[in-house]
Amino acid sequence: MSTGTALVPKRGVLDSLLASLAQTPGHVVPTQSQWLKTLRAQALERVGALTLPTTHDEAWRFTSLAALARQSFHPLRTPTALQPGDVEHLHIEEATTRLVFVDGVHAPQLSSVSSDASLVVGTLASRLATQASSIEQHLGQHAAFHDALFAALNTAFLIDAAVLIVPHDTALATPVHVLFISTQPDVASHPRLLLVAGAGSKVTLIEDYVALHPGAYFTNSVAEVALGANAQVAHVRIQRESQQAFHMASCAVSLGAASRYHSASIALGGQISRLDLKVLQTADAAECALDGLALIGGQQLADTHTFIDHAKPHGVSRQLHKCIVGGAAHAVFNGKVMVRPGAQKTDSAQSSRNLLLTNKALVDTQPQLEIFADDVKCTHGATVGQLDSDEVFYLQSRGLPEAVARNLLTYAFGAEVINRIPVASLRRQLEQTVLEQTTGQP
Repeated sequence: MSTGTALVPKRGVLDSLLASLAQTPGHVVPTQSQWLKTLRAQALERVGALTLPTTHDEAWRFTSLAALARQSFHPLRTPTALQPGDVEHLHIEEATTRLVFVDGVHAPQLSSVSSDASLVVGTLASRLATQASSIEQHLGQHAAFHDALFAALNTAFLIDAAVLIVPHDTALATPVHVLFISTQPDVASHPRLLLVAGAGSKVTLIEDYVALHPGAYFTNSVAEVALGANAQVAHVRIQRESQQAFHMASCAVSLGAASRYHSASIALGGQISRLDLKVLQTADAAECALDGLALIGGQQLADTHTFIDHAKPHGVSRQLHKCIVGGAAHAVFNGKVMVRPGAQKTDSAQSSRNLLLTNKALVDTQPQLEIFADDVKCTHGATVGQLDSDEVFYLQSRGLPEAVARNLLTYAFGAEVINRIPVASLRRQLEQTVLEQTTGQP
């Protein structure tokens, strides 16, 4: 790899973003939130000390940000006046609670908050007065930003956030939908999401990123999810940005005793997209299941990095990540499972399965195990290949044209992950999207 493709300007787009910080609407944190001011100041200091990652950095060696470095973005200047009818097609029919952010700014006229008194949901600004203690305990405490540029940048811009606090022993019957919409090109937004699931609670969260235009823009999101003892969280993350967008995301999850976390992450859009998902087992007998699907084509690059940290005994983790790559697209998967000393009886299995649709498509996959305990059961594996010619021939022998047979097999490959999403209408939406995109792949 040549130096020219590996290196990007050290500051470039960062300096332009930071220069716009003072002009960001609502950038002044309320005076009663000194801890939030301090948090932002610490993050801003780290942004000043860090540079854009290059392919010389081990964690980014397959993902060049040169295209991002050449861009110039600005914060939202004139809000788009969307009406409820403009976004109705984006609704999830099972979700009775919906928080909508347009170009990074909360849109109360598009949101719908359940009247359930047991549920605390809203924006950071609206919840600080009554939930300051819970918010301070978790916001900025799980997503480390000391050595993570994009998490630090998000925290430096932390003005508002979607906040969801589920009290202990409360089970929500319907999903909560947090919808982030881009409507303008060249805009930078920094979505923030905090979910605190109390002991014994149960909730399904849909974190959704969409675009209403085809242009280039920058989404830099951070989500923090904290599960109390015996809590259950299903977290569906859908990234369906513009094909020209730049999407950088971090998600940090903390697992309490005997808690259960299921994540399903679907990446469809973005010129360059990256998800860093970190799950920390903080107490005994916690379980997590991480499912992922990247479906890309053209010149897209989709990068997924996961880290499951078994720090306590009797932990269970399952991971299935799939990539369907067409055109000259490039998918990256790096999944690390760490079993720390003393984390005996850990049971972990990880699988990376990748399907190349063209000769120019590329996948770099690297499942990893680091085990420092001796009484564990851990497996991992990875496959990269094209459609099985025998399976294609079988379908042809049943009367299907070759193109239809290939499309059907490609669709089935991706549908395995989508079928695990616990929201029926969203499954149907995504199944149709996968079917349309696989049919249209060159």
